[in-house]
Amino acid sequence: MFIDTRQVEEGSKVETTVCIIGGGVAGITLALEMEKIGVDTCLLESGGFKPDDQTRDLYRGEDIGLPYIFSDGCRSRYLGGSSNCWGGWNRPLDPWDFEKRDWIPNSGWPFGLKELEPYYAKSHKLLQIGPNNFDPDHWEKAVGRNDVRRLPLVSGMVRDTISQFSPPSRFGKLYRSDLKQSEQIRVYLYANVVSIDTEETASTATCVQVKTLSGRSMQVSAKVFVLATGGIENPRLLLASNKVQAAGLGNGNDLVGRYFMDHPRLYSGKVNFTRQWSRNKLYDIKYHYQNASVSADGIKIAAQLSLVESVLKKEKLLNSRVWFSSIFPGEGSEAAQALFRCKQALLQKELPGWDPAQDMVTMMSHPIDTFLYGFTRLVQPRSLIKGVEFEIITEPEPDPSSRITLSPTKLDQLGMPRVCIDWRLGTNVQRTVDRTLEIIANDMRSSGIASVDLDPAIEGKPWPARLEKEGTWHHMGTTRMHESPKQGVVDSDCKVHGMSNLYVAGSSVFPTAGANFPTITIAALTLRLSEHIAKELKNPKAILPPKEGVLLAA
Repeated sequence: MFIDTRQVEEGSKVETTVCIIGGGVAGITLALEMEKIGVDTCLLESGGFKPDDQTRDLYRGEDIGLPYIFSDGCRSRYLGGSSNCWGGWNRPLDPWDFEKRDWIPNSGWPFGLKELEPYYAKSHKLLQIGPNNFDPDHWEKAVGRNDVRRLPLVSGMVRDTISQFSPPSRFGKLYRSDLKQSEQIRVYLYANVVSIDTEETASTATCVQVKTLSGRSMQVSAKVFVLATGGIENPRLLLASNKVQAAGLGNGNDLVGRYFMDHPRLYSGKVNFTRQWSRNKLYDIKYHYQNASVSADGIKIAAQLSLVESVLKKEKLLNSRVWFSSIFPGEGSEAAQALFRCKQALLQKELPGWDPAQDMVTMMSHPIDTFLYGFTRLVQPRSLIKGVEFEIITEPEPDPSSRITLSPTKLDQLGMPRVCIDWRLGTNVQRTVDRTLEIIANDMRSSGIASVDLDPAIEGKPWPARLEKEGTWHHMGTTRMHESPKQGVVDSDCKVHGMSNLYVAGSSVFPTAGANFPTITIAALTLRLSEHIAKELKNPKAILPPKEGVLLAA
C-alpha cells in the first residue's frame, strides 16, 4: 500500500512492528522480506515515485576536505533510492576484504566471507543478475568471441576478475507492484524522518518524527527501527537525534560519521596495445559497460585487473580494480557528453536537470563530434581511437579523520542541519595507485600485450586534477560495524551499540570497503539482517515495545 504523507491528518500517530527509514535497495529489500514472514511494516520514503527539486535539495551540503561532489546525480531521494542512479555493477567482496590486515589500520569485519556467501547467492535473483559464478575462464568460454578474450598475463602477480551487470534494477519501479499489493507493508511517500526519539536512557527507540515539505507532520512508533538512508544520511539522522544524548544516538564514543569512505577513481598513463589485443572488449569500459557483445545467456559482464592476495600482503597495499578506457574522437566535447547522457537515459538513470531537447540540439550542432564519438564506440576502428589509458578505483583506507559532521549554521527546509563532508585519502591510497599500475604495466610489457607509459608517481603529492570529484558514488563506513562499541557504531548484527531495537542497513556499516561495487554486499547484508530481525521478533524479551498510548492513524 502507498500513502501520500502530505494527505495524512496532521499529527497522526502510526503504529507498526517494523519501521524502515529509507526506500532504497536496503529498505525495499528488508520490507519485502518482512512481508514474506507476515510482519507489519512501515517504509518511510522521503520522495515520491520520481525526482523533484525540493526533495533533492535536502541532500545538499558542503565539502570541506578533498573536492567532492555528493548530492545531485550521485544519490536519488525518491522511491528506489540510489538504485535510480546505479550503473548496475555487481561483484562480491574478496575474502581478504573482510580480514584484519596489519598494514591497514582499523581493518577487519566481525565475520568473514563465508558468513555472507549464502546471502550473496540469494541476492542474484533480487538484483536480476546471472549465476553465482564469477570465474573468468567460465565467462570467456560462455561469451565465445575473439574480441572478448582474457589477457595472457605471465607474472602471476596480476589476476583478472569478473563483474556482472544488473539491467540495472531500479528498485522503485521493479518492486512497486509488490509494495502496492502487499498486505503487510505501508509505504509512506514524501515522509522525511527528522528525529529518532527514545526513552530517557536512550537505550530504546520509541518513535520517529516525520515531516513533509508541505508542512505536515506525523509520528511512527514501532518495536524495531531500521535506518536505511545511505552512507551520508544515516549518520546525519543519528547525529541530529540528540534530544536525550547531546552527541546523537550511538555516538557515545564519537564514532558516528567517522571513517567516511568512497572509492577514489583516477585516470592515468598511456597504453599502446599490440595489434593482436587492440580490439579486445573485455577490459575496456568504453565497450564492456552494459554491452550485449560482452554477454552470455543474456547476462552482460565486464573484467577488471587486480593484484593477487600474496602481492597485496608482500607490498602492503590496499585492494584495487583496474581496467582500460579508450579515448575517442570528440572525447570530452559537448556533443560526446550529450550522447553519453542520452545513453544513460536509456538505462533509466536519474539525470538531474537533463534536457533531452537541448542535448539533441547540441549533437545536431556538432555533427562531426557526435558521429565520430558514436561511430568509434560502435565499430571500434583502430585508426580513429586516439589512445587508451588506465582507469583505477582503489580501496580507501578507513580513516577516522575522514568524516561527516553537521553544519553548525546551515539548515535545510525541514530545519535539519545540513552535512559537511571532510573526505580524506592518505598516502597509503596514493602508494597503492602507483604500485598497482606499475605492477600491471610491467606484466603487460613482459606478456607482449602492450607498451605502457606511466604518469609520474603521486605518493606524497597533492592529488592530481584527474581524481574524479564524484568518487564512485559509494558512500560507506560512517556507522561502521565492530563487536566493540569503542571501535564501531553497530555490532555484528547491525544493531546500534547500547540500543535494544535500532538497526542500521546499507554500506554505512562497512568496516572496510574493498575495491568492489557495494550494491550486492548491501543486498546480502540486508537479507542477513532480515533473518536476525525475524528471530528477534519471536523473542518478546529481545526487543522492548514502544511507549503505550500510541494510536494507529486513520
